[in-house]
Amino acid sequence: MPDVPAAPTRSRLRLRVSPAAEAHVRAGHPWVYESSLRAQNRDGDAGELAVIYDRRDRFLAIGLFDPDSPLRVRVLHQGTPVTLDDAWWAARLDGALLRRAPLFGPDTDGYRALNGESDGFPGLVVDRYASTLVVKLYTAAWFPHLERMLGLLAERFPDFALVLRLSRNIQTRAREEGLFDGQLLAGSVGSGTVVFHETGLAFEAEVLRGQKTGFFLDQRDNRRRVEKYARGRRVLNAFSFSGGFSLYAARGGAAHVVSLDISAHALDSAGRNYALNPKLSALHETVQADVFEWLADTDRDFDLVILDPPSLARRETERAGAIRAYGKLAADGIRRLAQGGILLSASCSAHVTAEEFWDAVRDAATRSGRKWRELHTSQHAPDHHATFPEAQYLKAIFIQFD
Repeated sequence: MPDVPAAPTRSRLRLRVSPAAEAHVRAGHPWVYESSLRAQNRDGDAGELAVIYDRRDRFLAIGLFDPDSPLRVRVLHQGTPVTLDDAWWAARLDGALLRRAPLFGPDTDGYRALNGESDGFPGLVVDRYASTLVVKLYTAAWFPHLERMLGLLAERFPDFALVLRLSRNIQTRAREEGLFDGQLLAGSVGSGTVVFHETGLAFEAEVLRGQKTGFFLDQRDNRRRVEKYARGRRVLNAFSFSGGFSLYAARGGAAHVVSLDISAHALDSAGRNYALNPKLSALHETVQADVFEWLADTDRDFDLVILDPPSLARRETERAGAIRAYGKLAADGIRRLAQGGILLSASCSAHVTAEEFWDAVRDAATRSGRKWRELHTSQHAPDHHATFPEAQYLKAIFIQFD
C-alpha cells in the first residue's frame, strides 16, 4: 500500500502593523484594529494565534485573531517570545485569582474573578456567584480555547456550576459551534437564579438570562459608601435594577428607601432581594416609572438620591448628548434633595470620560444655586480594574448640598 503524504502543516499566521499600532502594542495596549494591519502572510481563522512582528522582523506580540471583527487581534502577550502551553495559561489564571485573594472575606462570594483584557484574558470575563461561575465571551476567537479555559476553571473551582454567556454579536457564530447564550456547561443552577452574598447581604443573580452575567457587581464599593451615608435618611435609588443600592441603604439605617425603575421585572427582583435579608427594617417602596419623567414631575423630597443609569453613550457619536443628559439628570436629582442631602451620580458610559462626567454633575450642582461640597469621586473597584483607557467606563461622584 503506497504511503499517503501527510497534510502540509500551516505556516504560523504572521502580521505586521502600522508604526502607531506597534507603539501601542509595545506600550501594553491589548487591541490591534483591522485598519492597523499592514501585512498578513495568509488568511486566519477565528481564535488562531497570530504573531505580530515589528518593522525589524522581531517578535512583538502574540494574540487571538478574529477575522470577522474590526478588532482584529486581542493581544495575549507582548515582549519576548513565549510558548502558550497549558502551563502558561494556568499561570496567567492563577495570577488573576491570586490578585483577588485579599479583596474579599467569607461574607462575600460574588465578585469578578477574571476581568478580560485587564487580567490578560482579552474578550473574556468570569464572574463568581456563590458556587456558580459565569463565563462571558465577547469574541468568537475564544471558541477554540473554551474547553481549555473550562478545564482550568474546573480544577480551581471543583464542583462549581459553569454557565456560558455570549455577547449578541457572536451568538449566530456560536450556534455553529454548538454553543448558545445561557448554556449550562456543568453542574446545576435550578431555575437559573443563584443566591450569593456581598458583604453579608444576600442577592439573587439571574445567571442564565439576566443582564450582563446576572448582576451588576461593579458598583460594590459605591454601595458600601451609600451604606455609610444612609442612616436616618429618605433614600431614592433611581435606575434601581434589582435593588443593590437599596439594600445597602437599608442596612445603613435608612428610614425609607424607594427603588425606582421602569422595569417591573427588575423591581420584582429588588423585592425578592429585600426579602432575602429579613433583618433589614427600613421601609422599602418600589415605583415603576421612567426615571427621567418621574424625577421631572415628582414633588417628593429625599435626603439621599442615587442616579445610576444604564449607558447613555453606546457609541462615540452619542457622547455629547450623553454629557448633556447626565447634567440634566443630576439637576433633576438635586431639586429633589432636602437640606443636607447627598447626591450620588454614576456613569457606565465608556465614551464619556470621568472628568467630562464629573464636570457635568459639578456644573449642575453650581447651577442649582445651592452651596455644595464634593465628598468623593470613584472609578473602578479592584476586581474590575482597568489597565487601558478604553476599559475605563465606570465613574461616580458624591456631593452634599446645604
